[in-house]
Amino acid sequence: MDGAAADRLLLGVERSFSGKRWVDRSGDARIGLALAQRLGVPEIVGRLLAARGVGFDEAEIYLEPKLASLLPDPSTFKDMDKAADRLAKAVMAGERIAVFGDYDVDGATSSALLRRYFRATGAEIDVYIPDRLKEGYGPNAPAMLQLKDNGAAVVVTVDCGTTAYDALQTAADAGLDVIVADHHVAEAKLPAAYAVINPNRMDEDNPHGQLAAVGVSFLLAVAVNRALRAAGHFASRPEPDLRQWLDLVALGTVADVVPLTGVNRALVVQGLKVMTRRGNPGLSALADVAGMDETPGAYHLGFVLGPRINAGGRLGESNLGARILSTDDEMEARDLAKQLDDFNQQRRAVEEAVLEEAMEQADQEPDGGAVLVANSGWHPGVIGIVASRLVERYGCPACVVSLSEDKGVGSGRSVSGLDLGAAIIAARQQGLLVNGGGHAMAAGFTVEPGKIGALREFLSDRLARLAAELDHAPKLYIDGNLSLPAASLELAQHIERLAPFGSGNAEPRFALTGVRVAKADVVGKDHVRCILTGEGASGRLSGISFRSADTPAGQRLLNHGGLPVHVAGRLRPNRWRGSVLVQLLIDDVAPAS
Repeated sequence: MDGAAADRLLLGVERSFSGKRWVDRSGDARIGLALAQRLGVPEIVGRLLAARGVGFDEAEIYLEPKLASLLPDPSTFKDMDKAADRLAKAVMAGERIAVFGDYDVDGATSSALLRRYFRATGAEIDVYIPDRLKEGYGPNAPAMLQLKDNGAAVVVTVDCGTTAYDALQTAADAGLDVIVADHHVAEAKLPAAYAVINPNRMDEDNPHGQLAAVGVSFLLAVAVNRALRAAGHFASRPEPDLRQWLDLVALGTVADVVPLTGVNRALVVQGLKVMTRRGNPGLSALADVAGMDETPGAYHLGFVLGPRINAGGRLGESNLGARILSTDDEMEARDLAKQLDDFNQQRRAVEEAVLEEAMEQADQEPDGGAVLVANSGWHPGVIGIVASRLVERYGCPACVVSLSEDKGVGSGRSVSGLDLGAAIIAARQQGLLVNGGGHAMAAGFTVEPGKIGALREFLSDRLARLAAELDHAPKLYIDGNLSLPAASLELAQHIERLAPFGSGNAEPRFALTGVRVAKADVVGKDHVRCILTGEGASGRLSGISFRSADTPAGQRLLNHGGLPVHVAGRLRPNRWRGSVLVQLLIDDVAPAS
């Protein structure tokens, strides 16, 4: 049976106004009821757990994930003990340690975490973040030699390094011991490093490939701490409590869009608890400048704090993110937060301009398995975000390339089930790229301008074949139908028990059937705000559809003509000025007949 035949259509929606097939992902009602009774939770929570494949044995820990039971033993990772022993010896011998980090949120949180940890052990620690425009992604030979000249004996690369063959060979020849702490897709060949810790090594056999780099870095700190404890290092100084830095782990994990399952779920849940205590001056300053006035959740990590940290590397100074997350000076933290907020506002303006041109170009491309657009006027700091927006619009993997005279710097984003990182590595192995790598959902690369056409054809053909094998027609997965009166604040609060939501743990989505649009207007630049009503006096619900004013779904809300529609979306408590109301975040609209 092929994928289309296996899909259970919800409300018979084969093609919504946005061109999606509505697929019923509701779980077995009997299992859901049994889960609810065993856990003492509302039946809807049991049904949602069943839909996510949560069984009786793991249901309790799913609702209350604890690191004590989910955190893996670091020693199960290849090269972990070797790396921990080397770093412990460096700490005790007073050798200088350096961290080479990526400029995105995962790299910044990993760098700040290790900087805070090693400072707590009494070690000398430097952090180097490359300039996005001048140096590009990952270790480069001049930077590694500079760290050596500055006195570093050991360098830890975080969120990068797995495929940095030339740079790490140069470092090894210079006598540097390099430890790679990464999570990106690896090849059979490993770089000339002292140790390579990566759950996605081809020869790795542990089940934790979903970890972000900050999760790998946290496990490295746990392993080093254990080695230092065994060596008696803490006999004369306090032993650091690594749990105090779980807020950084949570931020990097959510922002890197890795699956929020297993240990990642526990890291984020516990990290959010740490974040509420506002112990990190940089995170507190960022929350204040962003106007956060509620308990932090995964949404705030991914869409409020994360973009501001990223903004430094995109349009300003690449090291601002790592600096603000590792400083203990509240005044410095406030100054850095203001700079990052300013850069974020600039980033939005640049992003909008690039996105408009990218969509115009993409609309002219023939249909295929991927979108690839390129232009010499695009700022390389926003191309990853623009690629994400193209994925949302076209429902397929998208790559955006910023061109100069001699090279193109590209960034890509994918959809669930289509491994873009593997496709980029395959393109490099075919000679279509200067370099490139990534993971399933995101990738970066460098391409010669003359090979962009061939690269577009290669990626489109490869990903189209894979999509066909998976029946990857655009789909919207929905957890069931709701009447308008059932879309209550109480239900939204029950749903919150399943958080944090993100990749691998989808936020529940429901279809409100046969509702009418009482009022709709455009707010901001292109968001559609509306009031939904049911038959007669069966209730009212406010809803908002982001970035949709010029889409078919958004236009249907604005020009409803009084006709009923099915509306799919996610219920959220909307907290505003001390009051809490329920709101629907609208994802799609379909005809009601």
